[in-house]
Amino acid sequence: MSDVAILINTTVAVAAVVLMIVRFKFNPVVSLVVGSAYLGLTTGLGTAETVEVISTGFGDIMAEVGLLIAFGVLMGAMLKEMGAIQRLVGTLLRVFGPKRMPYALSLTIATLLQSIFLDVLLVISAPLARNLAPKVGRVGTARMATALAIGLECGIVLMVPGVGALALAGLLGVPLGKMLIFGLILVIPTVAISVAIMSFLFTRGWWNPEKDEEHFHQTVVDDEEDQWTDGGSGGTTPRPDAGGGVAQAQRAATVTEVTAGRAAHDRPLILLLAPLLVSLLLIATGAILDIAEISNPVVSFVSEPLIALLIGLIGTSFVGRLTVGQHRVQKAIASGFSESGQILILTGVGGSLAATIAAAGLGDILGKYFTANHAAPLLMVWVIAAVLHVAVGSVTISAITAAGVLAPIAPTLGLDPVLIALAAGAGSLFAVHVTSNTFWLLQSLMGQTTRGTLKTCSVGVSVASVVAILLVLPMSLVL
Repeated sequence: MSDVAILINTTVAVAAVVLMIVRFKFNPVVSLVVGSAYLGLTTGLGTAETVEVISTGFGDIMAEVGLLIAFGVLMGAMLKEMGAIQRLVGTLLRVFGPKRMPYALSLTIATLLQSIFLDVLLVISAPLARNLAPKVGRVGTARMATALAIGLECGIVLMVPGVGALALAGLLGVPLGKMLIFGLILVIPTVAISVAIMSFLFTRGWWNPEKDEEHFHQTVVDDEEDQWTDGGSGGTTPRPDAGGGVAQAQRAATVTEVTAGRAAHDRPLILLLAPLLVSLLLIATGAILDIAEISNPVVSFVSEPLIALLIGLIGTSFVGRLTVGQHRVQKAIASGFSESGQILILTGVGGSLAATIAAAGLGDILGKYFTANHAAPLLMVWVIAAVLHVAVGSVTISAITAAGVLAPIAPTLGLDPVLIALAAGAGSLFAVHVTSNTFWLLQSLMGQTTRGTLKTCSVGVSVASVVAILLVLPMSLVL
């Protein structure tokens, strides 16, 4: 088949995936499989090979990152249950003060808390950020909302063990330790510069509290007599004396929850986060030893990402039992399994599309045009990811699809796959808008209008996207 035909069919396949998701509201998983099947059949792979490539692509990426994603999400779910995030934000406030809070919060989220499912982390941290906003200044809501958006989105695709970063590393065959190190090198300046740019704009009059913030009036719950607070978490439950044996059971459960909550608060914060920090340290150690060409069988084993995250998961589980009890640990694990299922399947079918693109021969074709030019393919993968994200609204789908298009040409160019992963992650951040669940969560939880959220979330994360690719391009000169 001619090069032009392959290029046309690949374009049609990607466009069809976007159209199915955006226009006809098909599930992204189904859309990606349909796009893969179309591409395989129209580029001459045949029915049997097309099915084999789709299945193999799914299986290969699951073998690479399936357990890693599951372990990361489970750790995050248990940290959430232990209240580690609320305590961490409080510690940051005491150490850095309110004026530096946007930087401290965004950098902490982007570099340390990626294992927590994005929506869950946002729901936990947004109320705390909103309470801190008045202390930051007149544009405190804008600065804290932007800090949250930038930290959350950058962490998920640029830093291990964020699910997007794990998926990109598995798809492109990037050692996880290397992805961790280079992701850290990229994400810190990206977040800091982006938050600084947005803070400058807001303090120079680009934020109008009257038009960009919602103004709520507190209301009293009608059935207040039948409600009581649940020990500080912000929710309500029926009063324990509201009725017979049920009330006694509720009272006993509540006493257990409050006791567990106090136990969690009594534990040092460093203890709650220690297993996660140990996992990241082990992965980074393995990568550094590989670069230094130092070999030690024991260190090599425990620094393998799968083993390192397993150690972190087991450690977090033990800490969880000590702080909140076995019941709540099991509850968190069940929640984590529920959250990780869709991520795993979506990552797998993203690998199917990438494998089909590679089997169709697109890599050889693109390699003819990009030989000895590193900047062009990195800009191309950024643009593809950005366009896909604008259309689809999914950071993970856009990053994986864009990286899959360029992955086959990396060996031809001598281009380090980690650069493609970072460029794809950077592009997938562009224009987080109304198709994203993050957009609407930030609007409601931070008390913004749609206009305000377009500034803090859409523009803020887009600035981070541009800053990131501008930092990735010079890295291609030394890698």
